[in-house]
Amino acid sequence: MLAAMRIRRLVRAVTKPSDDAIAAVLTDLALRRGRGKSFCPSEAAKALAAEWRPLMADVRRVAARHPDVMATQGGVPVDPVAARGPIRLTLR
Repeated sequence: MLAAMRIRRLVRAVTKPSDDAIAAVLTDLALRRGRGKSFCPSEAAKALAAEWRPLMADVRRVAARHPDVMATQGGVPVDPVAARGPIRLTLR
């Protein structure tokens, strides 16, 4: 059992998720938070892989094209790919 869990973690760590998988996680997080609430893109990356930091650029890229998710910085809408520093994602 423990070995199987380790193998699953390793697979998650080395398998790059598809854009569809990232979009699904973004949608799920946004809907669970609801309107008027936001979440950090790192939450989506952490849900997708044990080694989540390398996924941050992909999460921001998919968020930029996602029709139901909007990125903000300091409460102001921003392009999640171009924005520097921390951003938040929320339902449009």
